[in-house]
Amino acid sequence: MRFRDIKKQQKKQNKKPEVSVSYASYPDKIKALITDMFMIYAPILYLIAYVVMGGKDAFQSSQLAPLLGVTLYGIIYAILISKFGQTPGKKAYNIKVVDDKRYENIGFFRALFRFVAFLFSATIVLGLLTPFYRKDKKALHDILCSTVEIYEK
Repeated sequence: MRFRDIKKQQKKQNKKPEVSVSYASYPDKIKALITDMFMIYAPILYLIAYVVMGGKDAFQSSQLAPLLGVTLYGIIYAILISKFGQTPGKKAYNIKVVDDKRYENIGFFRALFRFVAFLFSATIVLGLLTPFYRKDKKALHDILCSTVEIYEK
């Protein structure tokens, strides 16, 4: 057998199968975010305001209470993303957050960093506009974390 033929065989064996993915649309991502806000974040704020703080006036005058709410939401978000790849809102629209190369679930700390990067990305609105200019529809926080939101089959 010639060396050239051996090399061709090795290349055929090393080829990875092509994975066909469908990237999540921007409107579905926004609808999933709004659903998550109502299902996860709003109950957290309610519990902090009325159970922990004793009322809305105490909550509004506190600087620590909203920070506590965002922190709890971020931790719950990271747990759900790392364990299932989805939050309740993403599950409602069949969206899954996965690694952009292997299409597998990401770890807890990467999911937590993705949440912090999302907060930064939302602060500078430019980060949320990047999906309009990319074929893979990644936002800034997805680019920073090497993740992608795809439709689950």
